[in-house]
Amino acid sequence: MYHTVLHCHTLQHTATHCNALQHTATHCNALHHPATHCNTLQHTATRCNTLQHTATHCNTLQHTATHCNTLQCTATHCNTLQHTATRCITLQHTATHCNTLQHTATHCHGHSIQAMKIYAHIFCIHLFCRSLLEVPFVGLFP
Repeated sequence: MYHTVLHCHTLQHTATHCNALQHTATHCNALHHPATHCNTLQHTATRCNTLQHTATHCNTLQHTATHCNTLQCTATHCNTLQHTATRCITLQHTATHCNTLQHTATHCHGHSIQAMKIYAHIFCIHLFCRSLLEVPFVGLFP
């Protein structure tokens, strides 16, 4: 009988120990779910930070591209104005030269036959200059 009581006591102790382990396992499972959820949230937060960093970088690149386009537009406009100004100065110089030659020819007109040849030459230059002045300025006004 002693042996049976001892065996019964051992079984009871084992059952108590088993209940304690089952309780611990249940508690562990309860903790495992929040830990998994926490890991998921941490992963999501890391991904969110990466996306936010990427968006910031993208905004910086977009701002730089806009600034670059503005500078390129300004440079093109500046080149157009510079070309127009150079053409204008050339035409003004040519017109001044034509006026000088015409004045010289008029002054010499009455003095010799050579003056008539000069006058005819100047008249051709004058017509050429007038044709240049009649060409519209491309790109002067937007």
